[in-house]
Amino acid sequence: MKDLSIKKLYYSISEVSKLTNIEQYVLRYWETEFEQLKPQKNRAGNRIYTNKDIQVILYIKELLREKKYTIEGAKKILEEAARTKTAQVNNTVKEPALEHSGEVGEEGEQPSLKKDLEEIKSILELLVSKL
Repeated sequence: MKDLSIKKLYYSISEVSKLTNIEQYVLRYWETEFEQLKPQKNRAGNRIYTNKDIQVILYIKELLREKKYTIEGAKKILEEAARTKTAQVNNTVKEPALEHSGEVGEEGEQPSLKKDLEEIKSILELLVSKL
């Protein structure tokens, strides 16, 4: 038997079933119910799970079997977690130029963004003229 304690890039459904102690048919069913669980498939059409997929499976297992949520309740929690994570990523990725006051310039652009684009345009025109 393989030593599953070694981290791999991809796991088969049988390996994931052994690691998580969840039957293979349950894993297949969860794929139909939870949009966050979408393992890739290899050329032969077999499911290949990543470590991220396994973390999602374990979270779903915790919600359903330990915390006794319904499938609908677990879906809502997963969707809320995804929204929260997306909001956090969007807040940390914002450009400083886009965080100015709510004033909007021509064509819906913020003044600083318009100014930056005009500067880029002039640099590009200068480069084209030197070619």
